[in-house]
Amino acid sequence: MVLRRAPVALAALLAAAGAAAAQAPRPSKYADLVRAELVAEPGALAPGQPFAVGLRLTMKPGWHVYWRNPGDSGLPPEIAWSLPAGYAAGPVAWPAPERIPVADLMNFGYEGDVLLTATVTPPAALGAGPVALRAKVSYLACERECVPGEASVAATLPVAGPGASVRPDPRTRDLFGAARARLPAPSPWPSRVTREGDALTLHLDAPGLRPEAIRDVAFFPYSETAIEHAAPQTATVDAAGLHVALTRSSQAPPGEPAWRLDGVLTLTEETGGGPVRRALALGEEPAAPAQPDPARPAPPAPAADAPEGLWQAALLAFLGGLLLNLMPCVFPVLSIKVLSLVRHSGESPGRVRLHGLAYAGGVMATFLGLAAILIGLRAGGARVGWGFQLQSPLVVACLAYGLFAMALSLSGVVPIGTRAAGLGDGLTRRAGLQGSFFTGVLATLVATPCTAPFMGAAVGFALTQGAATGLAVFAALGLGLALPFCALAAWPAALRRLPRPGAWMEILKGLLAFPLYATVAWLVWVLSQQVGPGGLLAALIGLVLVGFCAWVLERARDAGPAGRRIAQGAALAGLVALGATLPGLEGDRAGPAAAVAGGPEPFSQARLDALLGERRPVFVNMTAAWCITCQVNERAALAGAAVRAGFRAHDVTYLKGDWTRRDPEITRVLEAHGRSGVPLYLLYDGRGAVAVLPQILTEATVRDALAALPAADPERRAAAAD
Repeated sequence: MVLRRAPVALAALLAAAGAAAAQAPRPSKYADLVRAELVAEPGALAPGQPFAVGLRLTMKPGWHVYWRNPGDSGLPPEIAWSLPAGYAAGPVAWPAPERIPVADLMNFGYEGDVLLTATVTPPAALGAGPVALRAKVSYLACERECVPGEASVAATLPVAGPGASVRPDPRTRDLFGAARARLPAPSPWPSRVTREGDALTLHLDAPGLRPEAIRDVAFFPYSETAIEHAAPQTATVDAAGLHVALTRSSQAPPGEPAWRLDGVLTLTEETGGGPVRRALALGEEPAAPAQPDPARPAPPAPAADAPEGLWQAALLAFLGGLLLNLMPCVFPVLSIKVLSLVRHSGESPGRVRLHGLAYAGGVMATFLGLAAILIGLRAGGARVGWGFQLQSPLVVACLAYGLFAMALSLSGVVPIGTRAAGLGDGLTRRAGLQGSFFTGVLATLVATPCTAPFMGAAVGFALTQGAATGLAVFAALGLGLALPFCALAAWPAALRRLPRPGAWMEILKGLLAFPLYATVAWLVWVLSQQVGPGGLLAALIGLVLVGFCAWVLERARDAGPAGRRIAQGAALAGLVALGATLPGLEGDRAGPAAAVAGGPEPFSQARLDALLGERRPVFVNMTAAWCITCQVNERAALAGAAVRAGFRAHDVTYLKGDWTRRDPEITRVLEAHGRSGVPLYLLYDGRGAVAVLPQILTEATVRDALAALPAADPERRAAAAD
């Protein structure tokens, strides 16, 4: 789901996740939500003669499935064909959808029943006997809640005898006739788009339309990021034709021409014979993906480290969690916690172990909480993945503010105090265990921008399984992150080997503030990719307010009663002002970054399909500004002159998908390759095969992958050089 609103309340998300996590048998209301069957139009097959087949989906009243562009939420049905050798199935023909409002979202889909048709071409020579056509369909059925489903369907057709004519089956003739009537027809009138800021107007140059005869106008774009789906669509008719007011999406791809909107326009026209429903296809549908070379079938391309079951996924997750401790976003926090453990070295071993357990509890609780939210959102049709919370400017800003306040404490602006047990222990002055718990929470939150080796495949596996399996894999990930600190806390001999507390700790504490300041600077840079200038200014003012509150509270420590009350009031006013800056972050989203001349092209599924249709090799880089692993890979491996030369030598088109902001097309590609987050690197060879490169890239890895490609055509290489 494309979540365009402010983040939903945590309690509501956890409730939804809890419902999704329940593994009890589904109640009767979930039974037979969708009935799927495969039907064929002809009564028999003829050699080499294409024929129509249809997947018929019949929904329970009140439930719906989705169109090719599902709108603000959901997933379209997917059909995986299993046909006899020599048979080929064409793309699905999508009937015109309906607008289905759900709360403040707008979905595009079908209620009641729908027939999704496709053309199947048999080989030129057919043997005697019946032919079995099979397919597996997956879908998402939604009412107020969403339930995923799948079904295996089949149809058997006889082969017509020599010289026999092939006719439609009387049992399915009307069904296919009605389905074709619902298909969009090419518009007899030209269309164009005008734009003023985010306001778009779709013009249908159709003089002669009568204003009183046109109603129920709706536009459905092929692209999921062309318009705001839930925004009102106001239609007017005048002597020049039909005009539909739309709102441009904040996630519209960069470089998208303002004068084109490809999609389906539906309207009802009152005629002398009664109302007539029309569906007009405007522009061009995205190109179909290239078919693999029949002489060289392309098997699925799972990642090299793709797990095969729960235990393997849990082991990969555990190893990924261990390696997260070395990531630049986690190491400063862990170092501070180890420093606090030195302070506890004089306490009893049992007490020190309790701090280790409290830290592990914070890590595990946060990992499982994030996993539950993520699983709950995905069960409701959301297209989100690991690190989804960092796609919200509000979350990024709050994380920056918290780390900035902690860095100020380490710098002595607000001293932590001699009895504090470590970062976060300001929450309590009694035992300090709460501080260890909240340090685990912080370590997990700052770890989410990082993807360690082994981790991506494990998390991708977790999110494609049931809720119990998914939570088990995330628990293994949290255990890996918590283990090093817990082992240190549980081994008193190791603590005795550490230097005794002294002045060196204050110096080291001050030094450790600077990695946190650097992390804050990086988070502000991430914000600059997500929000416009106004939002960035609000975030920077927020940092000033955090510094002001810290300074005022420090001054209050040495003031009298009246001075403390004044300082506390000033700090409270600063916090109120800080809270007032936060809503502006979500409301001032930045538009997509413009493509850099000579750099990678922005990713879109339509562009990828077009390149593959031309049998061109393509390198796809799925990245995000908040993904540290992605940024390191781009600078260390992809920006090198040798790699760029390899791209040119093999005529490779470089597409870059930026997941800093939510993009359903990128999410869909990630899911198709068993991943739930970035980075993801794909190399298409132009002949139907695709290789998934490791998450940690080196120049040598990319060069070796490019070396396996065929050399570029000389003419294309010359054109690329120009």
